[in-house]
Amino acid sequence: QVQLVESGGGSVQAGGSLRLSCAASGHTRINDCMAWFRQAPGKNREGVATIAGGGMGILYADSVKGRFTISKDSAKMIVYLQMNSLKPEDTAMYYCAVRSEWYCTMIAAEYNDWGQGTQVTVSS
Repeated sequence: QVQLVESGGGSVQAGGSLRLSCAASGHTRINDCMAWFRQAPGKNREGVATIAGGGMGILYADSVKGRFTISKDSAKMIVYLQMNSLKPEDTAMYYCAVRSEWYCTMIAAEYNDWGQGTQVTVSS
């Protein structure tokens, strides 16, 4: 069992920045893929960014490329999501997830463990 705790969400104006953190504990492996997903009201959960061990397996959704950066502190098992140039359409609950594989996907059903989420609200 893996425990994931997200933090760093909040309310910002368009163009602002936030940095999300996800601390993993429990039965985690250094090469497991970790990811950020988000879900806005009335919409499906969508993949935002992924990262595997050694900084490999980095994927971004087209909607966030060039604005968001995912990184991982493998020693501390913390994954970060730096979000710049935020837009109102980035407003959502952001979830951290881990997959017991070394390679990453953007498919939510393929992730084994999830955090409780942290809310991000971007106003225009």
